[in-house]
Amino acid sequence: MRNALTPARVMLNTLLIAIATVTFFFTSDFALPQTAEAYPFWAQAAYPETPREPTGRIVCANCHLAAKNTEVEVPQSVLPDTVFKAIVKIPYDTNVQQVGADGSKVGLNVGAVLMLPEGFKIAPEDRIPEEMKEEIGDVYFQSYGEDKDNIVIVGPLPGEEHQEIVFPVLSPDPATDPNINFGKYSVHVGGNRGRGQVYPTGENSNNNVFNASATGTITNIAETTGDDGLVKYVVSIETEAGEVVETTVPAGPEIIVAEGQEIASGEPLTSNPNVGGFGQKDTEIVLQDTSRVAWMVAFICLVMMAQVMLVLKKKQIEKVQAAEMNF
Repeated sequence: MRNALTPARVMLNTLLIAIATVTFFFTSDFALPQTAEAYPFWAQAAYPETPREPTGRIVCANCHLAAKNTEVEVPQSVLPDTVFKAIVKIPYDTNVQQVGADGSKVGLNVGAVLMLPEGFKIAPEDRIPEEMKEEIGDVYFQSYGEDKDNIVIVGPLPGEEHQEIVFPVLSPDPATDPNINFGKYSVHVGGNRGRGQVYPTGENSNNNVFNASATGTITNIAETTGDDGLVKYVVSIETEAGEVVETTVPAGPEIIVAEGQEIASGEPLTSNPNVGGFGQKDTEIVLQDTSRVAWMVAFICLVMMAQVMLVLKKKQIEKVQAAEMNF
């Protein structure tokens, strides 16, 4: 029987495990960086139930204040248990660049949220046709929550390559799910390009206009370096009462005022660096019953047959009338 471990041995094992754990996490961060947490992680954390407010607005608009166009294409109707494409288009001028978190100029990222009806979800890998897989590319689809497969999030993705995102959607089957009914359903889509102007904490990002916080004269514009190593600007405004009010402007926005300039509270101190924005679109889709389609086809055939019979009958009557006229 082995002897019990000594306290020193236990401490050594614990230390080795701790070092291995820390090394693993740091290594995984460098090898597999979690860029997706930029967004929509914030929306999921702040609004865990649904990204759509009671007013109908998608919550991404709370941080991405500029309005931009977003388009969606879905079939007018789909049959049960079929895979179809939902295409979200997020257009923007690829020649523009946005302000990065460090103040440098970078390309725009895009992201999208697709709110499908209950029962609809992203199709499994083995159900997606090869042609559709080529259109999807390397896009990763993330559910909004564990029990919310019908709400799908994508992004951030490089905007130059993903201004059009293809979602492979699997429709539900009422024959196997009693909670699903045939009929018309709403589909809600949100598309974003670029960084937001407001953080979920309520603070402005550097992708924003910074305004004067007091009325007075600009006495000083000082350049400083913050604890994060990034350059910042401190704009000092002296009011009529002699009080000096300072406004800190992070790296990125361009200062458009000068020392000695008179300025009123609320007037811009910087240019507007934002070139992105958010847009949403609402549409509808019909889950069609196959029997209804069959009956509709039968009805059309019946109407066509009736029309043919009427034409034939008319020809027959014309022949009889022509024969009577010959007597």
